[in-house]
Amino acid sequence: MKIHRRTLLALAVATGITAPGWALAQDDTIRIGLLATFEGPFTVLGEDGERGARTAVEEMGGMVAGKKIEIVKGSSDASPDSAVRAARKLVEQDGVKVLVGPLSGDEGIAVKDYAKSQPDVTFLNGSSAAQDTTFRDPADNFFRFSTDGAQWMAGLGTYAFNEKGYKTVAVVAEDYSFPYTQVFGFMAEFCKAGGKVPSKSWVPIGNKDYSSVIAAIPDEVDAVYVALGGADAVNFLTQFQQSGGTAPLIGGSITVDQTVLTSEGKLRDVLIGTPSAGPVADTNDTPAWNSFVEAYKKQPGAFPSPSLFAHAYYVNMKAALLALEEVGGDVSDGGAKLRDALSKVSFDSPTGKVSLDANRNAIADIYLTEVTETADGTLLNKLIKVVPQVNQTLGIPEDEFRALGAVSRENPSCE
Repeated sequence: MKIHRRTLLALAVATGITAPGWALAQDDTIRIGLLATFEGPFTVLGEDGERGARTAVEEMGGMVAGKKIEIVKGSSDASPDSAVRAARKLVEQDGVKVLVGPLSGDEGIAVKDYAKSQPDVTFLNGSSAAQDTTFRDPADNFFRFSTDGAQWMAGLGTYAFNEKGYKTVAVVAEDYSFPYTQVFGFMAEFCKAGGKVPSKSWVPIGNKDYSSVIAAIPDEVDAVYVALGGADAVNFLTQFQQSGGTAPLIGGSITVDQTVLTSEGKLRDVLIGTPSAGPVADTNDTPAWNSFVEAYKKQPGAFPSPSLFAHAYYVNMKAALLALEEVGGDVSDGGAKLRDALSKVSFDSPTGKVSLDANRNAIADIYLTEVTETADGTLLNKLIKVVPQVNQTLGIPEDEFRALGAVSRENPSCE
């Protein structure tokens, strides 16, 4: 007996049963998985990542290659296991052939490894910025258009040493791959300039009591480099202020992000004047950035300025949409044409030109910034300098850069 395709679809809808790839048979819709931290201490980060992704979709009118874009969400809590579970559901149950995400560093490495088991699915990063997501043992079907955490630090170590006069710095950072990458990027310049880092405190994600960490900061340091995000950053900064901490701060990218700067309380007092660096600067006055900000602000719950998470998800989603447009939305060949198109994508983002290297990792401009307060009390990252087109080896020949070894708690070290 021959059953008509429409009859099968009606049966599937009526029973609530859909095969993993069923949605792909609907020629008028392209389903894209969106994986972010909608649970745990980084929830606010994931929510802003979604705003960025949806801004990119709305910029395209919700369509690509004449087909409607449907976002299918997957939720994680910043842990690698939760990210892989969410990715697996999106791919193996929801049937997406293009996935954008995840958000956090260890998640990115885990999803990169999962991607190797799904060669017909195309993965684009969200905002995860651990170096080894793309630099060591990369997956051929995982692309990152949003640069890594070491790239985000370009210019900061030199600025802290030469302009701020900080010669000795203590480190307080979360204990996983992204902060290792950020500290590596900062110390690469800071130590080369002659700086010393006598103390590093690594704390777990979700830590609430920082009293022992604060007490362990040496009295003689000139500044404290902090690489904490979300609720972790808010808790540390609040307790640092309450404890009477007087050492000036140097911010990791996520520590001075809008997801932290918009928090209430006296932690604002210790943030003003904090230098940092990253993929965005709130006071960037280019037409491209201003247009992006206005489009982003149409999203429910938007911050005064897009966070780096909104920017990263926007850039990766935009790259996915551009490549899908190039191939007419066709992923019927296991995504081979799409991935070929992605490898050649180069476009002008809200923060400048973005292109990929041989490891499918972005080369892009990085922004040196300093936290400032506006007349109405809003905290913003003021643009100090643009470091153009930073690559993943920070301008160092690749063989020399690889010889520096993988980032870790101990690497690099400058006493």
